[in-house]
Amino acid sequence: MNPEGSQGRIIRIDEGLVKQELGEVVRETVEETLNRMLDAEADELCKAGRYERSPDRIDTRAGYYERGLETKAGKVKLKVPKLRTIPFESAIIDRYKRRECSVEEALIEMYLAGVSVRRVEDITEALWGTKASAGLISKLNKQVYEKIEVWRQRKLDGRFPYVYLDGIVLKRTWSDEIRNVSILVAFGVNEDGYREILGAAEGAKEDKAGWGAFIANLKERGLDGVKLFISDKCMGLVDSLAEYYPEALWQRCTVHFYRNVFTNVPHTKVREVAAMLKAIHAQEDRQAAIEKAEAIVEKLKAMKLPTAAKTVEEGIRETLTYTAFPREHWRKLRTNNPMERIMREIRRRTRVVGNFPDGNSALMLVTARLRYVAGKEWGLKRYMNMDLLLGGEVGYEVIGA
Repeated sequence: MNPEGSQGRIIRIDEGLVKQELGEVVRETVEETLNRMLDAEADELCKAGRYERSPDRIDTRAGYYERGLETKAGKVKLKVPKLRTIPFESAIIDRYKRRECSVEEALIEMYLAGVSVRRVEDITEALWGTKASAGLISKLNKQVYEKIEVWRQRKLDGRFPYVYLDGIVLKRTWSDEIRNVSILVAFGVNEDGYREILGAAEGAKEDKAGWGAFIANLKERGLDGVKLFISDKCMGLVDSLAEYYPEALWQRCTVHFYRNVFTNVPHTKVREVAAMLKAIHAQEDRQAAIEKAEAIVEKLKAMKLPTAAKTVEEGIRETLTYTAFPREHWRKLRTNNPMERIMREIRRRTRVVGNFPDGNSALMLVTARLRYVAGKEWGLKRYMNMDLLLGGEVGYEVIGA
């Protein structure tokens, strides 16, 4: 056997070229599949195929526009259909937008946590499918901040009968000292029953100046139609609400109210007092709840808990405003708990940073998380049946009355 002749018959394979060709095949397949899905979504909205004659047709095509989409297979070109009358909203594009929010948030986190540029490059490749250079990373952070700020200051459309307010305290560095910075957050339930993040703002602390500026900003951006605000009794918050929304009602969070009472109750009696307080809010209407509260005030006095009795006596009516609204909404209006899930998410994501370099950095990361949550099931799932509220009459005590 001739070794040289045998060697001449060996087929040499360029692995790099093969990978490149295979990658291109995969990319083209992904691109073709996604565009077919977009066409199918357009046909579903039109109730007929692109060139199909059908009595069920409710709209027709009006061309398309192109947009890029980064995938693990590479960048693909989407041909997004345009319809003549119906807005085309694709689940594919929605998923892309939500992922984009997550990537933006991750960039801010990495920057604030002091992750090395090389590590950021690797992470962006894992997230996007493409590697970001050091210069691009710096540019992206600036663009992300600008984009998040535009979203934070966007105009608020529609009416929001229910608005929840809360604040979260984070740590920031100030002249080599660690100080608190408060981030104030608001979300509303619109007339269709869906939740929407309304805003976030930095406050040196949760005082009247901070809350007043935040409420004023919400009003300037178009927050309208508010029938009820739900919050803890923060210093200056209630006065600010009365100033900017004098016709709205205010519900004091029952959970925070209970905690205020418990500060004046011995540990051995907290469980007993908790059951008494819950009995007040288990009553069938406002008047029955007030009568129950009056009886409990006397019982607390008999238990030699005068300060707890005074707290209940002076504050219980602030916790009963929810009774002026549809009974089916009571459970979600009594407390600020609907805000707690959002706050847990914020704490989880800000924990990796520790101390923020400044208040604006804290605000940007919190807002990025809020924007991400808004694009997930939290903002896409109907939260309340507002048909029960619209057209009805509510109100007996306005804020500050």
